[in-house]
Amino acid sequence: MFRRTLLTSGAALAASAALGVRAARAEARPVKIGVLNDMSGVYADYQGLGSVIAAQLAAEDLGGKIGDAPLVIVSADHQNSPDTGSTITRKWFDTEGVDMVADVPNSAIALAVAQLARDKNKVFIGSGAGTADLTGVKCSPNTVHWTYDTWELGHALGRAVLARGGKKWFFITADYAFGYDLERNTMEAVKAGGGTVVGSVRHPLGTSDFSSYLLQAQASGADVLVLANAGGDTTTAIKQANEFGLAGQMAIVGPIVNINVIQGTGLKAAAGVLALTPFYWDMTDATRAFAMRFATRHPRHIMPNDMQAGVYASLLHYAKGVKQAGGATDGRAVVEAMKQIPTDDPLFGKGVIRADGRKIHPVYLFETKTVAESHGEWDMFKQIGMVPADQAFRPLADGKCPLIAS
Repeated sequence: MFRRTLLTSGAALAASAALGVRAARAEARPVKIGVLNDMSGVYADYQGLGSVIAAQLAAEDLGGKIGDAPLVIVSADHQNSPDTGSTITRKWFDTEGVDMVADVPNSAIALAVAQLARDKNKVFIGSGAGTADLTGVKCSPNTVHWTYDTWELGHALGRAVLARGGKKWFFITADYAFGYDLERNTMEAVKAGGGTVVGSVRHPLGTSDFSSYLLQAQASGADVLVLANAGGDTTTAIKQANEFGLAGQMAIVGPIVNINVIQGTGLKAAAGVLALTPFYWDMTDATRAFAMRFATRHPRHIMPNDMQAGVYASLLHYAKGVKQAGGATDGRAVVEAMKQIPTDDPLFGKGVIRADGRKIHPVYLFETKTVAESHGEWDMFKQIGMVPADQAFRPLADGKCPLIAS
């Protein structure tokens, strides 16, 4: 009897040990995050390697883990192709164990990734993505839109420039979904505020010669030129507008103007250009500390922009959602947990994620400094205004998100 008890106890201990090993193995399943963006094209400096570095810094600040699970960062170049971006994302989800895709500049690709995340019950957090449809008619229980969107940029910047006297507007717009959204939202704000749109033209992604578009803007009689594009296209357009002497004839507004654009154009060409952003590296001690870490890590020692900061901040909050949801495997549960937890990070401060997936935070109006005003290579902007969090983004009821009860 005593021997049988020992055998039974031994079997129980063995079974318990086996369960412990299986539990440890289950806990050890890594949480994988894929940073998907343009690594080689017109947005390479604006997201690219910098967004990967931002994700790596967040992973380091989390101790390389979320709970007991190792945290793994992978990355890929979508080459600004929806087909390429979809193929990479599908492979990540189906065979490589990726739980969340981050960044994704290029709105057409972002919408495709959002649909795949919904179909596969994964998570998509758009930091580089712009289209407001991600939290509007295309909203998803698996998507969070973190940094900015076309509604916010168009309406807030449109109102601000109207208030400064801009009445006649001309648009040079990128010929894809992001550009259309930005143009439409800015036009809404302009017309609602009593301004007039006197013309618009569209250009292909990666345009090297804006002369024909700038001549049309010059001939239109507009006093505001809106560059409804991004990345290298914005840089090229600002440079050539300066060469044409347009800066002295009209206000140049670049909704997606950030430090990378100004670095590419130089302060002389970009002085006075207005920009709207929720993050600038030189705003607080916390943003400066992050920027110095980022610049040290970056091979070109550049400072981070708002979209790269968004990758860092959103990953920190994603980790909180994974912990509350009890793991990363159920994407909808993770996003729901992220919505329940107030956001709080060193770069964007306190905020919330609404029911439609829109991350809410203040945004700031900046003006590009003159050469004389700047005190260093990256001293590029002066803050001239602020839009409170509850006013910066589209009202929840106006987005037509199917997740919101009418």
